[in-house]
Amino acid sequence: MSHLVDDANDRHSRIIIVSFNCADFVNRVIGCLLDQTDPAFEVVIVDNASKDVDGIALPADPRFRMVRLDTNVGFAKANNVGAAGATVPWIVTLNPDAFPRRDWMERLQAAAHAQPDVAMFGSTQLFSHDPRMIDGEGDQYSIFGFAWRVNYRRMLKPPYYSGTVFSPCAAAAMYRRDYFEAVGGFDEDFFCYCEDVDLGFRIRLSGGPAVQVGDAVVEHVSSGVSKQYGTFAQYHGVRNLVWTMVKNMPLPLLPLAFFGHALLVVYLVFRSLGSDRTGAIGRGIRDALCGLPRMIAKRRVIQRDRKATLGQVAGMIAWNPLLLKTRGRPGLRKSHSSDQPPSVGVEKA
Repeated sequence: MSHLVDDANDRHSRIIIVSFNCADFVNRVIGCLLDQTDPAFEVVIVDNASKDVDGIALPADPRFRMVRLDTNVGFAKANNVGAAGATVPWIVTLNPDAFPRRDWMERLQAAAHAQPDVAMFGSTQLFSHDPRMIDGEGDQYSIFGFAWRVNYRRMLKPPYYSGTVFSPCAAAAMYRRDYFEAVGGFDEDFFCYCEDVDLGFRIRLSGGPAVQVGDAVVEHVSSGVSKQYGTFAQYHGVRNLVWTMVKNMPLPLLPLAFFGHALLVVYLVFRSLGSDRTGAIGRGIRDALCGLPRMIAKRRVIQRDRKATLGQVAGMIAWNPLLLKTRGRPGLRKSHSSDQPPSVGVEKA
């Protein structure tokens, strides 16, 4: 086990784990964190009124504490609760079903020291049931307002991708605290899904670069908590992608983004006919439109404070429509797998 860091002044990161009816997962993550080669962090477990919260075995370690909420406030707000009052330089989000390898924090911190101007760092996500398969190498965002995890379900061998990414996936991401706080953290209206793409977009607009750290690896169950809730992800994915686009896309790009997004949503509706996903997509569109006044008000502030130029924004998003199908990034290496890539969905699957 790693040597403990008892002095809070020596800690460089606050790791936030949001739990909801997943005590077994949380206990496994705790075990992984206790075994980290870099122990200079603190951990805040924010529980969203779980039925099994008493099953979480909080260690007798001064770095760990738990916040119990009375209701399920969602992933976005719970992370903001966990980040509140932090004095460390870095805010780290870690899903309860994302199990970091022993050197995960060490690798992230090494990347941060080597690249002091970077605002966000992402981790390589492998499927926990088959670590040969990629669950994501960062997030990519399209001019058409859709997001995806890069290389999802592809069989790739190390070294994994290191370099610029649109934004990190919040299943295992590290954000410079001053940037996180300057943009207001996660948008709590999102509840969950795409809230990390929205946060990453806002930090990019404020001038903060994002980098993927290939050798910082977690093994992820992938929707291990939310997949039990049916069309929950479909609804929130549709709604929140509209809000992300409306809030963050600069005005000269917004008409093209909106038109392309509308065509893709029509395609998704057509493809889902006869399934329960049709109703979820419809509700997502309805509620996205109902929430537009709030998002437009937020947009005014975001665009007023934007530091990234129009050319920089155009360069950070994907323009090739085929990338929606392949879940790739511009210039992405070819997969070692002969499997056909999955078709585009409304969530970062």
